[in-house]
Amino acid sequence: MAKKTKITASEIITFYMDYVAKHHHKPETVEDFAESHQFDDAIFYEHFTSFKDLEKTIYNILFENSLAILKQSPDYHNFSKKDKLLSLYYTFFENLALNQEFVKQNLKGLENQLKALSTFSRLKKSFTAFIDDLNLETISLNVDSIETIQQKAIKESAWVQFLFIMKFWLDDTSDAFEKTDILIEKSINTGVELLDTKSLYNIIDLVKFLYKEKIQ
Repeated sequence: MAKKTKITASEIITFYMDYVAKHHHKPETVEDFAESHQFDDAIFYEHFTSFKDLEKTIYNILFENSLAILKQSPDYHNFSKKDKLLSLYYTFFENLALNQEFVKQNLKGLENQLKALSTFSRLKKSFTAFIDDLNLETISLNVDSIETIQQKAIKESAWVQFLFIMKFWLDDTSDAFEKTDILIEKSINTGVELLDTKSLYNIIDLVKFLYKEKIQ
């Protein structure tokens, strides 16, 4: 069979995700992967430098697609900051669920190393840019250097929270990942409460939920 001479980056992504989901591991080499889909490996390198580069792109695309879907809705632009956060989380994790065979195989054994996973480097950049755009309010101290630190802390805290929810999602066996949805709501509520008020209700509610899940 003659090899294909034109393959798009999107097609390579689909081939790769399907391969990992089907075989439960990544291809041995780029050459083998290209050969199995009847195209020259040089075409792969026109789009990606390696499988790791490809994986970085995949997770970033899942995020960017989630955000693009939300922005297509006229109502989204009138949402509160909290509702924008909730909507993004729900949409992103729904996208993960649609691709769960690939994601769970790709991240298998790495559940406790997500924070240091370089595969998420582009995803983190897009995610923190989104948090930046929300312009979440901090406690005003009228000191520029401190408020800059606060903004950075918010982005880093939001990223850690995001990874924590992803770890929870990877372990979630509930129907339609309903427990992950509960965790998303409680986590966002708690985060907003910490920024805007001194209320402990949502913090206690989140701790109760996590404690219950842990002991079960």
